[in-house]
Amino acid sequence: MGKHMYSSLAPFTLPKSLLPSTQKSGWVFLGFLVVLVVNAARGAGEIDFRYHHYLDLSRALNDTAARCREISQVYSVGKSVEGRELWVMEFSDNPGVHEPGEPEFKYIGNMHGNEVVGREILVYLVQYLCSRYQAGDTRIRRLIHDTRIHIMPSMNPDGFERAATLGSDSPRTSTSWGSYGRLNAERIDLNRNFPDMLPVWILQEPSQRRNHHLDIPEWYWETLVAPETLAVMIWSLKQPFVLAANLHGGSVVVSYPFDSCGLRKVMRSYSEAPDDALFRKLAKVYVDGHRKMGKCGQVEPCNPLNFTCKGGMTNGAEWYCVAGGMQDFSYMATNCLEMTFELSCDKYPDESELMTYWEDNKEALLTYMEAVHTGIKGFVRDGSGKGVANATISVEGVDHDVTTASDGDYWRLLLPGTHNVTASWEGFEQTRTCVVKDSSPATICDFSFAATTTWFAPNGNKTVTGQTSFIPYPDRSSNPASGSFSVHGSLSFGCYQLLVLALTAVWRL
Repeated sequence: MGKHMYSSLAPFTLPKSLLPSTQKSGWVFLGFLVVLVVNAARGAGEIDFRYHHYLDLSRALNDTAARCREISQVYSVGKSVEGRELWVMEFSDNPGVHEPGEPEFKYIGNMHGNEVVGREILVYLVQYLCSRYQAGDTRIRRLIHDTRIHIMPSMNPDGFERAATLGSDSPRTSTSWGSYGRLNAERIDLNRNFPDMLPVWILQEPSQRRNHHLDIPEWYWETLVAPETLAVMIWSLKQPFVLAANLHGGSVVVSYPFDSCGLRKVMRSYSEAPDDALFRKLAKVYVDGHRKMGKCGQVEPCNPLNFTCKGGMTNGAEWYCVAGGMQDFSYMATNCLEMTFELSCDKYPDESELMTYWEDNKEALLTYMEAVHTGIKGFVRDGSGKGVANATISVEGVDHDVTTASDGDYWRLLLPGTHNVTASWEGFEQTRTCVVKDSSPATICDFSFAATTTWFAPNGNKTVTGQTSFIPYPDRSSNPASGSFSVHGSLSFGCYQLLVLALTAVWRL
């Protein structure tokens, strides 16, 4: 049990016989209260504010899953170099299943082994969600009923164990520049180990250009790909994640895509993503929910940039260029919008500070998860009413599309306003006007190819408008180029490509 405990205690009334009548009995009364508080905390589901080594982490997640088995499960997406499981805690009212129409969200912590605050507050978040759900918290129950939440406290458990040998007392692990334990056991920086997708996007042939689910280039497989990276890539490509964040340390700021400077040979330069304005709005959601981030004077500057007095957010590449970062990969190779949360100047603070970090971030963690329910959502269906998988959802004026999941459901985070949205699939195309209101739940915007729809003939020269309850010849022009990886295209092709990744993972064992 840690030095500090967090719990919501139910109101209680003491019998009159226990009320103190003298100063001496007051001490007895105080002792009784302490016992009551400790016992109530243990019974309500606690947060244990301490560091969790690998075995402690495994136990904490499994104990929480056992306590909240009706809404949670623990699973692993793979193993680290040294054989530690990459645990994920899932919360859902139907754990283990993608429910049509329900968005999926993920948090990843401890990508750099010595950046430990994110790892611990994700453990606390897991315990908090369980205990508050059981306590009947309306907000938490709604969040878990309406969202499939995946939480990976540590992507780099080997690096953490290495950093923990020195702990918080050494400047080599803590401080804003400490790096002992940062890398994985193969000495790989996991946040430089993903394929750099921005140059791939820029260098596409015009006739084969796509703005989403880009092919992973051949050259990437000739590099040393860490098993942790590969596991997260497979996981990210399999699940229809909508929104995510990875938690780091060394500063106090939200960093949003692009991290990569693309083809520019510079150290730092603003690298604007097609969803730049949306990323900035989502970043502000986290900053506004945080007790200190973006609030000038609340935090000592971690570096001369002093992001706290500059709104608490930055474009990744404007801070410094990162090729091979995870958030860029998520944006360009999957449907998921992902950002980086830097949570502390001190990468490995003293254990006594962990409760404060949790309190600083708790509300921000929750409001950011709730943001997955904004923008537009809906289904794309065929003439028989069946969901159409892998249809493309395009928004006029935004050069970045998303695709539907296996049941034809989709989610597209958007800024408030009126948007012309087009659903297209193998020659069919339908456009609707969808209105997104500020501070409102996602607008339902469904598409049906059984209604009056335009069919673009395979030769691209003729269109026919009418009832489209039949299936035309598919347009093959957007098939992925050979020698590259993508889950864009037919479901069978996507499954084949995932098999390639899986075989790569097995080959590394």
